[in-house]
Amino acid sequence: MIEKDIEKYLVRQVKQMGGLALKFVSPSMAGVPDRIVMIPKGTIYFAELKRPNGKPRKLQTAVHRLFEKLGFHIYVIDTKDKVDKLLRGENFEF
Repeated sequence: MIEKDIEKYLVRQVKQMGGLALKFVSPSMAGVPDRIVMIPKGTIYFAELKRPNGKPRKLQTAVHRLFEKLGFHIYVIDTKDKVDKLLRGENFEF
């Protein structure tokens, strides 16, 4: 399985529950998470997609910390199981 497969799964699952998983591209800031995940009832997550056992680069980790200081949740997702846990509202290590 590759990162693209996990990303497609995330987008499909979020859409099925009535949400959006928007591609996040920022011309003015490198290292932003891959997707902005918006779940019904006003929940927003940021998702960094990786291949199984993949890790964020140092720049990505720094951006994740910045977002977390602003109060946002960043999830590094490297399996379909983690997609399912996120969408069920379960916490997991990232």
